[in-house]
Amino acid sequence: MARDPKLVTFGCRLNSYESEVMRSHAKEAGLDDAIIFNTCAVTKEAERQARQAIRKARRENPDAKIIITGCAAQIDPDGYAAMPEVDQIIGNDLKLEAETWGAANEEKIRVNDIMSVKETASHLIEGFEGRARAFVQVQNGCDHRCTFCIIPYGRGNSRSVPMGEITQQVRRLVEAGYNEIVFTGVDVTSYGPDLPGAPTLGQMIRRVLAQVPELPRLRLSSLDPVEIDDDLWKLIADEPRLMPHLHLSLQAGDNMILKRMKRRHLREDVIDVCKKARAYRPDMVFGADIIAGFPTETEEMFSNTLNIIEECDLTFLHVFPYSERSGTPAARMPQVAGNIRKERAARLRDKSVERLGTFLKLHVKQNRQVVVEKDNIGRTEHFAAVRLDKSVKQGTLHNVHITGVKDDMLEGRLIEQ
Repeated sequence: MARDPKLVTFGCRLNSYESEVMRSHAKEAGLDDAIIFNTCAVTKEAERQARQAIRKARRENPDAKIIITGCAAQIDPDGYAAMPEVDQIIGNDLKLEAETWGAANEEKIRVNDIMSVKETASHLIEGFEGRARAFVQVQNGCDHRCTFCIIPYGRGNSRSVPMGEITQQVRRLVEAGYNEIVFTGVDVTSYGPDLPGAPTLGQMIRRVLAQVPELPRLRLSSLDPVEIDDDLWKLIADEPRLMPHLHLSLQAGDNMILKRMKRRHLREDVIDVCKKARAYRPDMVFGADIIAGFPTETEEMFSNTLNIIEECDLTFLHVFPYSERSGTPAARMPQVAGNIRKERAARLRDKSVERLGTFLKLHVKQNRQVVVEKDNIGRTEHFAAVRLDKSVKQGTLHNVHITGVKDDMLEGRLIEQ
């Protein structure tokens, strides 16, 4: 009996969006029994998990067609093609094109030079399987070359989706019932210079919100701290539909490490950004990506990273032990021992648990608006998870009174409408 194609997604929110595009294309092409792996290359562990899952899928599905795509496949197509479990490799740009999935395209490796790709088209989708929030790709690729990062070689250079296409996508998702949309990309704050008129990210968001007034909530994915434009600052100050939750691409809190990472900010810049955002929006909450044990990092340098969590009052931390990526400058720098990387990552995660606990207590006895995900768990405007006292439909928006905190999660009572 035929079934829908199965998508196995690793990595970022952008991959989640792209998996939905591929699901639609593969289904229309009749690839009902295919298993498609959308891989991530950000760490060696992400690749290890993907390879393990591919082998397991073949053991459990001996007759399925196994297709590999995503950043890891784009960067190392020959390596994945050498796996006996794999039937086909598809590059990161080709995976989003409907014609790629047709029966005529049977060559084993279909991968282009990603640096030659100049445009990112918007791909209209009806919704997301099993998700209350919908992601919309507004940008792809990255023009920066951070010394630790392999992703530009999987995604190519920065390119933006035209404002009109983003507006059309948002309107379609709102009509399908989505109450929260997340704008995502590889380097979202680089949006616009490649488009006519060079609109900024803030200008694009302002236009979308004006043209789709029925959208209740908009959230942004990871932002570069030094690339927040004036229009985006105005939205942070004045637009209630833009959620009071910013996730910053911080990476480290020590200036020498930031310099060796080839980041474009100093620790002082991040502190200033957080102060400015809270001056505009006192209830603003911050998340951050942090790498532990970057090459040459001393205990003193690591302490600066620990300290910036308190100085910026960061709450939602995504912590990664540094992972060498072959071909990157950082892989040639003096390395921190693996056990020290793991130990520092554990200390950062302990700090994250502490910060989250402090943050959650602030919400008790307050009313919050919650978009409901699965199992009667939802997210507040500030991205805090809430377990509801009643069963309600996934994706719906409700006013909730926060009654307590349990297991790193808020507990809430539905307020009758």
